[in-house]
Amino acid sequence: MGAAAAEASAPRVAVYERPALYPQQEAALFNPARYALVEASSKSGKTVGSMAWLLEEALVHRGGPGRQFWWIAPVYAQARIPFRRMKRGLPPAAYVANDGELTLTLPNGSVLAFKGGDHADSLYGDDVWAAVVDEASRVKEESWHALRSTLTHTRGPVRLIGNVKGRRNWFYQLSRRAEAGEPGMSYARITAHDAVGAGVLSRDEIEDARRTLPEAVFRELYLAEPSDDEGNPFGLDAIRRQGAPITAGAPVAFGVDLAKSVDWTVVVGLDAQGRCCRFERFRAPWDETTARVLRALGRTPALCDATGVGDPIVERLQRSGANVEGFLFSSPSKQSLMEGLAVAIQQGEVTYPPGPIVSELEAFEYEYTRTGVRYRVAEGLHDDCVCALALAVRCRGQGGTTQFF
Repeated sequence: MGAAAAEASAPRVAVYERPALYPQQEAALFNPARYALVEASSKSGKTVGSMAWLLEEALVHRGGPGRQFWWIAPVYAQARIPFRRMKRGLPPAAYVANDGELTLTLPNGSVLAFKGGDHADSLYGDDVWAAVVDEASRVKEESWHALRSTLTHTRGPVRLIGNVKGRRNWFYQLSRRAEAGEPGMSYARITAHDAVGAGVLSRDEIEDARRTLPEAVFRELYLAEPSDDEGNPFGLDAIRRQGAPITAGAPVAFGVDLAKSVDWTVVVGLDAQGRCCRFERFRAPWDETTARVLRALGRTPALCDATGVGDPIVERLQRSGANVEGFLFSSPSKQSLMEGLAVAIQQGEVTYPPGPIVSELEAFEYEYTRTGVRYRVAEGLHDDCVCALALAVRCRGQGGTTQFF
């Protein structure tokens, strides 16, 4: 056999080298526990570290032809992110990619599969040799149950990572069991300060986040500390502290949320000190609604929902002499409005009466999306009173000017 032929037939040798990780990151993931749970700050390196762990399991420790190694994201679209990052981080000769199925087949035959946890039934069936559950606090509990069943035959290890999101989720509860030292489990908390110390995050960026986010959101996203109010963005203590009877003061600003379908029309007026001095909540035909809103507002500056069917109502109010401006609700504008209300409540700048306003405020929660934090009311509940209150706070803050969305 010639030298060239011998060289071509010789087995190829690949060298695997673990990427550089900082000590807390490595200790949290690369340990002998079967279940490692990591509550961590945003952008602290938990995803990169978990990608390295899953790759090492597939290449070095447990891999073989056809063996499955899964990455579970909350929804399928999010699974594309680590899939693309893994492809970028590996030499092209180190895998065969199936972009349609989001799989990478490694030289030893192991298969890295990136899946969404939005359909739990699709996760049953296969034998899985190791797995990562990403953003676990947002993954459905039934998807975790499905994944756990796939690890039964192989006794495969799993790494569960994510931000803290209140206390009402399976990841939080399982983390507490791991933190208590349950056999087979490890627990780690990685904060923004750990990441700053490792040079992964900028201290200035963290301080900016502290200044611009409500305290409860900042503490969960960056300090991995669950809020005592189970994820309410306004803070249950603050909500209750700011409850007060309606005053007899003169209104300086109004917020109006108009009914849609089975919702309520709500009118909230605030006096010069930010105290609620007018509150109406009703359902009525549009003609009656317009008349009642006109009587309530008088000539006081008001900010009114002008989304969809609200637009012609705002025009009618303006033609009738009301000092009203329209506000178009969209995901970004509503989020901005809610964040302003959260700041006002937490800083003691607004009060409101007990009843529907307080009930709606307490029903709010926040969720983390690919574009940031979004406040929303729990499924099936109303947020008309909160929207009207937030509009009134915005109107008062603008001093009755017309510089609105």
